[in-house]
Amino acid sequence: MPSPYINDQAARAKTAALLGRLLADSYIIYVKTQGFHWNVVGPQFEPLHTLFQDQYTELAQAIDEIAERIRALGVKAPGSFAEFQTLTSIGEEADAPAADAMISQLLSDHTTASRTALQVVTEAGTQGDVATADLATQRVTQHEKTAWMLSSLLQRSK
Repeated sequence: MPSPYINDQAARAKTAALLGRLLADSYIIYVKTQGFHWNVVGPQFEPLHTLFQDQYTELAQAIDEIAERIRALGVKAPGSFAEFQTLTSIGEEADAPAADAMISQLLSDHTTASRTALQVVTEAGTQGDVATADLATQRVTQHEKTAWMLSSLLQRSK
């Protein structure tokens, strides 16, 4: 028997709103990571240039999946910078900071996005929405893995 969630538009809208925030967080991180990819300089240029490209490429796929899940819930997906800016708690970066500052910002941003994704997991689980919970769980995993990798870059060998 299908979950009553299927026909509960208010519950679906609540879950979609949290997904919208995750979408906004992800999009802002995507734009920031791509900008850092273009503008990183210094002795870490080559590995960071490649790492940032890998990260924004992964985010591009995730952004599409999140937006499509919002649509599957019957809600319009946010799709403009204005909407993303009102939904996210992640700040943009207009400058090209030093490489370590880039890494630190992205570490903080991925930690924030992981928390946002965890809120989606919790709400979707409460509503019996296993598809959204699964998608958000994958995002928690990816953001935590990325944060761990970025954190490792900032650690000094002893």
